[in-house]
Amino acid sequence: MKFLIITHVSHLKYENHYFAYSPYVNEMNIWAKYATELIVVAPLTFTVKTAIDSSYIHPKIKFLSIDNFDVLSLKGLFRTVIKTPKISWQIFRAMRSADHIHLRCPGNIGLLGCLVQIAFPSKPKTAKYAGNWDPKSQQPWTYKLQKWILSNTFLTRNMTVLVYGEWEGSTKNIKPFFTATYSEAEKTPILEKTLQQTIDFVFVGALVSGKNPLYAIQLVQQLFQKGYKVKLTLYGDGKERKNLEHYCYANQLNGIVVLKGNQNKATLKKAYQESDFVILPSKSEGWPKAIAEGMFWGCVPIATPVSCVPYMLDKNNRGILLNMNFEQDILQIETVVNNQQVFDKKQILAANWSRNYTLEVFENEIKKMLLQS
Repeated sequence: MKFLIITHVSHLKYENHYFAYSPYVNEMNIWAKYATELIVVAPLTFTVKTAIDSSYIHPKIKFLSIDNFDVLSLKGLFRTVIKTPKISWQIFRAMRSADHIHLRCPGNIGLLGCLVQIAFPSKPKTAKYAGNWDPKSQQPWTYKLQKWILSNTFLTRNMTVLVYGEWEGSTKNIKPFFTATYSEAEKTPILEKTLQQTIDFVFVGALVSGKNPLYAIQLVQQLFQKGYKVKLTLYGDGKERKNLEHYCYANQLNGIVVLKGNQNKATLKKAYQESDFVILPSKSEGWPKAIAEGMFWGCVPIATPVSCVPYMLDKNNRGILLNMNFEQDILQIETVVNNQQVFDKKQILAANWSRNYTLEVFENEIKKMLLQS
């Protein structure tokens, strides 16, 4: 089977291998197990490989480089108009040669893929919508357009669309799904975590305004000012890093807040194991991997109620849903921090839930979809 991936994720070539963001590549390597040939249509950059990049593992890979584009400015829109016909033709040719078409959405390339796939109604197709599928959420018009096309069973045929969460009014081709990081073999006992010494918080994600890392820092800052012995470690990088470092310096948070940058999977695993809470006050999410990963290792999650997060946390039974109000959120956290039994109950419920979603379960679901197509 020739398995085609259409994605906006930027790739790089290093020592004759193609690398990209690890969580994405690790997932695609599972899909690729059931393909005789892997065709990837994506932008190719010339950046340096980092700790969060992984390579495809497949004996036969064909990479088709396409230009990236955006519609965020007048200049970008003009370039998009010029580039779109060529990119669309490249996508069309790749789809024509494939046995199974797989779209990664939302994204600009994914939007073109949504449009071009209409020309192949009989070919088996899947789409992974990794963003927020909540129909009530405020999103860019390009995201709404992709969701509309994917949900339209007249335009989009023979396709299973994987989304995070169950949403009322979904069409028959929409399938609630999940993602996974750890295997069954990694289900080692949860380390005992007591709240009598330093209370450790961990943030894992891009340091960008959308992930709201400053709010996480300010929550821990207020707990520190109230006399709690706390520490927040942030893993990730992004354009807000310098601003966050400046804020920590200006507010004398050195030692209380530590920024570690991008780190590999093993380092993050150890961080989760040694932390009490995983925090992600994000403005928008699909399936927040950092929350699911932290729960797997016994962190009590603290997150905003976006996308499927309320389901993941079973409202507040498996964690703490933020109101994005400092006074209310600090009160919620203090309620857990000051009661070891409440913490323990949430920790156990969180870990038990997260450990249902292992790589083996994930792969089995993918295998069933591909064999049925």
